[in-house]
Parts: sequence; C-alpha cells; structure tokens
Amino acid sequence: MSTASSRYSTVAMILHWLIAALIIANVALAWTADEMPRSTAAGLMAWHKTFGISVLLLSLVRLVWRLTHKSPPLGDHLKAWERILARVVHWAFYGLMIGLPLTGWALVSASPLIKVYPIDMFGLFHWPAIGPLANLPPDQMKGAHETWEEVHHLLAKVLIYGLIPLHILGALKHQFLDKDNELGRMIPFMKAPK
Repeated sequence: MSTASSRYSTVAMILHWLIAALIIANVALAWTADEMPRSTAAGLMAWHKTFGISVLLLSLVRLVWRLTHKSPPLGDHLKAWERILARVVHWAFYGLMIGLPLTGWALVSASPLIKVYPIDMFGLFHWPAIGPLANLPPDQMKGAHETWEEVHHLLAKVLIYGLIPLHILGALKHQFLDKDNELGRMIPFMKAPK
C-alpha cells in the first residue's frame, strides 16, 4: 500500500478533527453548565446547542463525503477482529454524531423555552425548532421533552464512556504497542502506514 493511499483525504481529516473538537467542547459545556447557577448555565447551554447543530451539519457533510469518496483501506496487518471492531466503531460514531444532535434538537424543540431561547447559530440566524414538537399541548410537550432528554443523555453516555475511550485506546494501542503508524492515516504531520 502506498503512503498516499493509506491516508485519509484532507477534507476527511479536517472534518474529523473539527467535529472531534466540537464534541469535546460540547461535553465540557454540558458538564460545566451542570455545576453553574441557572443564569450562567443558560449561556453555556446556548453554545452547547449551537455546537450540537454544527456537529449535526458537519457530520452529514462527512457522511456524504465518506459515501462518495473511498476511504483508505485498512492495513493488511490488522487481525479480523480489529477490522470488524474498527468498522463497528466507525459507523457507531456516525450514528451518534447524527443521533445525539437530533435528540438534542428534539428535546429543546419540545420545550416552551425554545420560544425564549431559540438555537442561535453564531449570531447569524436562528435554527428552527421541530414544528410538531414545538406546537404540542403543554402536557404532551413536557412528556416529549423528558423522553427526548432521556434518550439524549443515554446516547451521550454511550459516546462519552464507551465510544470515545474505545477509539482513543485503539489509536494508542496501534501507535505505541503495535507501532504500525495507524495514527498517520488521520494526523497529517505523522508518518503514514505502509
């Protein structure tokens, strides 16, 4: 396998690291907001919502890019279980990078506060609420909000405590135990695998 073909494209790398930075920032915002007074938490959660919608949009772009541009093949040195796990983790990330923002959008749409605190996209425009959820009768809206909030928190736990650590541990295993330069597939300044 040549070095050029073993690396992800520049577009794929930019999207990967931009989405990763937004996800890390969003986790930090949510955790910090939990510890803050309500007035401060509202400001942090406004950024959380903005970053969440940004993750959704960038993940959709990344998915389209992935479906229209072939990713580099996995190295021949990988065992069958590593190949399967890599594919499962890869597609699970897509599911969560799209599912988490969608459930967040649903839970804020199913709240009367969406009319007071709309999702402000970097001061450029307001992201619309999901109409059917935003227009529910108050008793149904409360139940929908609680349901979407539970699903959102569950998906967040899967991402934070499951998928991200698994991804990082896998990358570290390849770099420091296997010494196969797999990190070079996604980090431009590192040596790419052969």
